[in-house]
Amino acid sequence: MGYMAQALSLAQLALGQVSPNPAVGAVIVKDGEVVGQGYTQPPGLDHAEIVALKQAGERARGGVMYVSLEPCCHHGRTPPCTQAIIAAGIAEVHLAALDVNPVVLGRGKEELEGAGIRVYVGEHEAEAKQLNEAYAKFITEGIPFITVKFAMSLDGKIATRSGDSRWISGELARKRVHNLRYTADAVMAGVNTVLTDDPRLTTRCCGCGGMLKKQPTRVIVDSKGRTPLNAQVFTEPGKAIVVLGRLAGAEERESFAQVGAELLELPSAEGLVDLKQLLRVLGERQVTSVLVEGGGILFGSLFDGGLVDRVIAFIAPIIIGGREAVTAVAGWGIDRVADSLKLERVSVERFDEDLMVSGYVGGR
Repeated sequence: MGYMAQALSLAQLALGQVSPNPAVGAVIVKDGEVVGQGYTQPPGLDHAEIVALKQAGERARGGVMYVSLEPCCHHGRTPPCTQAIIAAGIAEVHLAALDVNPVVLGRGKEELEGAGIRVYVGEHEAEAKQLNEAYAKFITEGIPFITVKFAMSLDGKIATRSGDSRWISGELARKRVHNLRYTADAVMAGVNTVLTDDPRLTTRCCGCGGMLKKQPTRVIVDSKGRTPLNAQVFTEPGKAIVVLGRLAGAEERESFAQVGAELLELPSAEGLVDLKQLLRVLGERQVTSVLVEGGGILFGSLFDGGLVDRVIAFIAPIIIGGREAVTAVAGWGIDRVADSLKLERVSVERFDEDLMVSGYVGGR
């Protein structure tokens, strides 16, 4: 494994743990030997470069640093990494990608070069950008990166006509879903999914990374307030938010507060949740990524509103059939196949008998 690939591998360990900061990995090499390495710690703690520099100590002087993202050059919760790199006597820095944050973009590179450090940009750039795609959208648009995930049969059903959906995908695919939750800031579902499946929407992922996992925020889109107070989403560790499309009564607020849930009221003329406003609110709360897990009505509304960035579909080699069986995406849809939403950068992975097809919404 090359040194930059090693830095990217380290950065993966920080995903889902360091928002709203980017997940970064750093490796310091001296005389062909790795003398320091690290990845971003939770907000307020050391960035990847600092972890690596502390590990390297005096051996960093005259060394080469490989870092998956341009070092910060401003005072935030922590001092600028550029100054620490300069003070440590690093002779050469390789950056996989520049930071899209306007307060950093290109300035970190220029500061290092101004101190006489040789800087190279672009090694494994595509992988580095994909790793922090949620951070990039959040920092430039102020709203989270939206991934829609569903498991369906070969004929496009996510449940039978009776509503049964356990289990369409196999155990290995379901483990992958826990990994997806692990790296997300929030997991979102519609009220019908809660009423039908009573999901936990938490990650039960072992060995996903090197940090103690904080559970993703659970967001239930529930226009009319039908979520039962004994739902499992309220019994799990972490934060739960129920989003209403109307104003709540005092008794209703108190009832949800007693089970540890927050009510977020986003009333609209139609009595539905304004999803664009919801994403703006989540962005204001520094939620950078959301994994949406159901159901078809919520999926359809997100697609109709042009709010989806990435799609992940697990396809099981089974046939469910039935006109009344539930399909993956509802909403208005389109009239002509030629106008259908097209995915780009499509990849396919196999999990036992299941296939995972993932791709990005065109133009996103």
